[in-house]
Amino acid sequence: QVHLVESGGGLVQAGGSLRLSCAASGRTFGAGIMAWFRQAPGKQREFVATIRLSDGGTGYADSVKGRFNISRDNAKNTVYLQMNSLKPEDTAVYYCAAGPKSLTMVVFTTRGYSYWGQGTQVTVSS
Repeated sequence: QVHLVESGGGLVQAGGSLRLSCAASGRTFGAGIMAWFRQAPGKQREFVATIRLSDGGTGYADSVKGRFNISRDNAKNTVYLQMNSLKPEDTAVYYCAAGPKSLTMVVFTTRGYSYWGQGTQVTVSS
């Protein structure tokens, strides 16, 4: 119903920057919030950042606060993740997600999101 496609991943050196994009299509009216999660090999998928589509309110994981910035362009149905000061521990597959509402109990967990993109690889070399 909501189709999400990530792009912008790649290989960068520590300290560098990347900007990820997530283009949404389909029944996008069903999405009230969007987020970025990441999953490194052998680890569970973890929350990175979320944004409320109505007013642009954001939330970040402590591990990326001050380095990453999530934004949205509602006219383009696109959400971005600007990643600065990248560290090797940021290496992971990054997934875009969409959910119906900003629910306090689940907004920072995978349970808050119904739709997921295919993921884009981010590799940070040391």
